[in-house]
Amino acid sequence: MKAVFFSDLEQGGGIVGEDSVMGEISRRDFLATNAALCGAAMAGGTRAVAAPADPVAAFRTPYKYPRLILAGSGQAGSFDEKAVDCPFVFRANGKFYLTYVGFDGHGYQTGLCESDDLLHWRRKGVILARDPADPVTRHNIACASILRENELTSPGRLVKVDGRYVAAWHAYPSAGYEEGPAVIGLAWSDDLMHWQRGPVILRAEDGAEWERGGLYKPYLVRIGGVYHLYYNAKTAGTPWKEQTGLATSTDLKTWTRHPASPLLRNGPAGSPDFRFASDPVVVSHRGRWGMFYFGLGQDGFARDLLAIGRTPTAFTKVPEILVDVGAPGTIDEKFAHKPSVIWHDGALYHFYCAVSGKWPNDVRGLAVARSTPW
Repeated sequence: MKAVFFSDLEQGGGIVGEDSVMGEISRRDFLATNAALCGAAMAGGTRAVAAPADPVAAFRTPYKYPRLILAGSGQAGSFDEKAVDCPFVFRANGKFYLTYVGFDGHGYQTGLCESDDLLHWRRKGVILARDPADPVTRHNIACASILRENELTSPGRLVKVDGRYVAAWHAYPSAGYEEGPAVIGLAWSDDLMHWQRGPVILRAEDGAEWERGGLYKPYLVRIGGVYHLYYNAKTAGTPWKEQTGLATSTDLKTWTRHPASPLLRNGPAGSPDFRFASDPVVVSHRGRWGMFYFGLGQDGFARDLLAIGRTPTAFTKVPEILVDVGAPGTIDEKFAHKPSVIWHDGALYHFYCAVSGKWPNDVRGLAVARSTPW
């Protein structure tokens, strides 16, 4: 299959071994800085030495927009009546678009909205609907990503394969909110509104123990001639844990699970990803790879986090929270999770699902944070 357009992705070298990426950065920067200081001292000079570059700086979005940018419609019978979730943002046809899943009390379906400024969104309607006659999607179908440019500071335009858009979706087999062991598949479109669903490509029962409980959000990336499908999955039983793995393909048909999976594992007790390390979004930036993801800790709060790698198959977690939950009474007082990012006009926009209140009467909508003040 030939991709007719694809952004320049910066590829790293071999797989990172035991050494921490952040540790490598710190060691190298330390040695370089120390050598410069010694040189200045030997020369009898007092010139200042520049501080090493911060590898996390380009990924930070500390400025939250204080209101939801999309909420449940509240319209009886609509696919997104109760809540909206799982944003995926991109650019096409000179506009910004965002796919999201809507919950109507029965299950998930996928919708599309458009915007001129990334803040005000117009609903376009359902693009992937459940099919009561299909055993896979009779209750749910959630589009999680569409193949797009992957450099962090690119415009985020979509990439066509053989003249068509390709998306990755997951579907839960039972009615309700994420009920049962979900599967992952692909879908194809000519116009973004009408999609042809393909067969299931990954099933939980074919995987390792860490994913036997069910598969979650797939994020599709093309690197050279290889398609990378990042996804999170859960263990069987209750309470379960979620981690993030990878499957690859050269033809979008035959998929092989990466032997290093899960690439992103749960952290130790007390860490923000002790229970979940989920919903990967993988981007390239200046020769490195960044994986945005969310963590769920023992405190019951979900937050967006980051891991960085020298290759797209090995990542080291960054020891800070990118988007934290808000103060009591704010739109994201409970969860600030499920990232999606896009660069525009010199700023990085970080979309996420914001949750406030208590289950089952919580409010679940979409929010955004930015790298520059509003």
